[in-house]
Amino acid sequence: MSKICIITGSSGLIGSESVRFFADKFEKVIGIDNNLRSYFFGVNASTDWNTNELLKEFSNFEHYNIDIRSYSDLEKIFLKYGNDIDLVIHTAAQPSHDWAAKEPLTDFSVNATGTLNLLELTRLNCPKSVFVFTSTNKVYGDLPNLLPLVELDTRWEIDKNHFYFENGIDETMSIDGSKHSVFGASKVAADIMVQEYGRYFNMNTGVFRGGCLTGPNHSGAQLHGFLSYLMKCAILKDSYTIFGYKGKQVRDNIHSYDLVNMFWHFYRNPRSGEVYNAGGGRHSNCSMLEAIKICENLTGNGMNITYASDNRIGDHIWYISDVSKFKNHYPNWEYKYDLEMTLSEMFNNIKKRS
Repeated sequence: MSKICIITGSSGLIGSESVRFFADKFEKVIGIDNNLRSYFFGVNASTDWNTNELLKEFSNFEHYNIDIRSYSDLEKIFLKYGNDIDLVIHTAAQPSHDWAAKEPLTDFSVNATGTLNLLELTRLNCPKSVFVFTSTNKVYGDLPNLLPLVELDTRWEIDKNHFYFENGIDETMSIDGSKHSVFGASKVAADIMVQEYGRYFNMNTGVFRGGCLTGPNHSGAQLHGFLSYLMKCAILKDSYTIFGYKGKQVRDNIHSYDLVNMFWHFYRNPRSGEVYNAGGGRHSNCSMLEAIKICENLTGNGMNITYASDNRIGDHIWYISDVSKFKNHYPNWEYKYDLEMTLSEMFNNIKKRS
C-alpha cells in the first residue's frame, strides 16, 4: 500500500470523491480545505457537511483547515511527511467566471499562486511523487465558439461536414488569442505552470482539463455547479436563470468518479507535463434545455425558467471533450456513469439532504 496522498479542496466535489476513491489505497489521506467555497458562493454552498462525513467515514483521513495561498502553512505538512508523499491531487480553486471578475486578485492568488505553492513544495520535498491538477476547458477561452456550429431544435451542434471535431475538442486547440474571462486566465497560468514543472524539472505532473464536473456531492450554486444547482432548483421549485444562447448551449458532463478514476490510471503510470481533456465527451453531454427536461421528468416538477439575454463572458456555445488521447494512453479506463445515471443519483442525494 502507498503511503501518503495529499488532496487539496478535499471537501469539494472532486476532492471528496478523491478521498473516497484513494482511502483504501493509501496508508493516510491528507485533506486540505478551508471551505473558501462558502466565501465565494454563500453559506448554502458550504462544504463543511462533506468534511464531517469524510472524517466519520475514514479513519485514515486527516483534515487540515489550511488556505493554499499560505506557503508557510502548507510547508509544515510537506516537511512533516516528505518523501512519504506519493500523490498530490490538487482540486482546490476559485471556479466561477462571474465571481472572478469581482475579485481578480483573490481569484489569481487562489488559482495560480496556490498552485505554484503546491508545485514548489512538491519539488522540494517529494519530487518523485505524482502531481495531478484539475484544470478546466476554459483555458481555451472562447475559441470553441469559432467552430462551425449549427443550431438545432434543442441544442447547438458541430457541423456534420467537419469530421475532425466529430468526437469533440482535443488538446491541440490553442489556448492563445481568445477571451478567457478572468477565471480562465488564472487557470491558464496554473495549467502552464503544472506542465512546466513536469517538463523543466522532470516531475510526474498531469493536467486534466475538465468539462462540467458533476456528481452527487456537489454543493451547487448559481455561479458554479450547473447540473447540481439545476437539480436543486427542480426539487425545491426555485427559479432557474439561463444566460444566453436560448438555453441551447451544450456541455459535456463527467461524473466525479470517472474523473478520479482517470487520476488513478495516471498515478499508476505517470508522465511528465502531460495534458488531457477530461469530460463526458460524446458519452455524456446535453444542452441546458435537454438537462431541464430530464430534471423535470425525474422530479415530476415543471421548472420555473427565466432567460437572461446576455451570455456570460467567455462562455462556450458548444463544448464536448475529445478524450481519445487519454484513452489511447490508458486503454483500460472507461466511463462508469452516463448523464441519466448521474442525474438520477444527484436527485436521490439532494432529496435526502433537503
